[in-house]
Amino acid sequence: MKKLTKLFNTSAFKIVDLFNVYKEYMNNVKKSFSIRDLENLSGIKAHTIRIWEKRYGLLSPERTSTNIRTYSLESLQKLLNITLLYNNGYKISKIAKLQETDIPIVVREIVAKSSTKNHAINAFKLSMINFDLSLFQNTYNSLLTEKSFREIFWEYFIPLLNELGLLWQTDTISPAHEHFITNLIKQKIYTSTEKLQLMEPTNRDKVFVLFLPENEIHEIGLLFINYEILLHGYKTIYLGQTMPLENLVDLESYYTNIHYVSYFTVVPNKDRLGKYIDDFKEIINKSNSKLWILGRQIQHINKEKLPPHIRTFDSVEQLSKAL
Repeated sequence: MKKLTKLFNTSAFKIVDLFNVYKEYMNNVKKSFSIRDLENLSGIKAHTIRIWEKRYGLLSPERTSTNIRTYSLESLQKLLNITLLYNNGYKISKIAKLQETDIPIVVREIVAKSSTKNHAINAFKLSMINFDLSLFQNTYNSLLTEKSFREIFWEYFIPLLNELGLLWQTDTISPAHEHFITNLIKQKIYTSTEKLQLMEPTNRDKVFVLFLPENEIHEIGLLFINYEILLHGYKTIYLGQTMPLENLVDLESYYTNIHYVSYFTVVPNKDRLGKYIDDFKEIINKSNSKLWILGRQIQHINKEKLPPHIRTFDSVEQLSKAL
């Protein structure tokens, strides 16, 4: 408990106090949020937020000239804390009776006694919204006192990344927000991966070559797969983004029993998937190499028609279990 108390005394978890911290950043901060933004960030339906607002006066939105509700950063922070209380069994009527200054205190008490997960994910969200590197680093480093990088990635980064698509799709965040947070996460993968690369491989029966197809730039999933494979003691060769298939031939003269791993998020598109796989079969026709594929585009692949040396995986976790 003493360690947890220390953890939540750090600035990473003083989410309810962020408004004061952010005053110096206000030129870069998103200052106004729609009710849909609040819904997407908190997980509470807009209809419910309106009821809480009208019946209990929990939030006080401003109105635009066209009578549209807008909410301040302070309102967002308050709602995130109300959501934490609500998800921990507090009735909304009881929350409404709390003094404004008491809500952060109750939140800290709950967090100190239970999981830090929702609180930390909210801290990462706020660091993204406000382009706040310090908040991200403090949150990550605080988690690192209790958990490994791998645990943090599975328990915190993956749920956060799963939300990014929706947040971007609904205009809650901009591409700049997405790039900011994903690049910070990639930095953590690079740092953790480098530590593993200093160790000699313990499994030498195969080599993994990781690459993304041409014009595919969504790299974060492949980076973590590279980390997972290294963690299992295999040698990896990471080629990265937008790799032409014909260049893979160069690897065949250096290694035998290569397992190529690729992540199809956007490309090849549905119409070109068949040709891409046929082209790959031509390249590895005379070798024992295999191709493992993940990503959204695999939904368009007829898995029953794939040759034995080409395999698809529905998730990173499924691939990890196959190592």
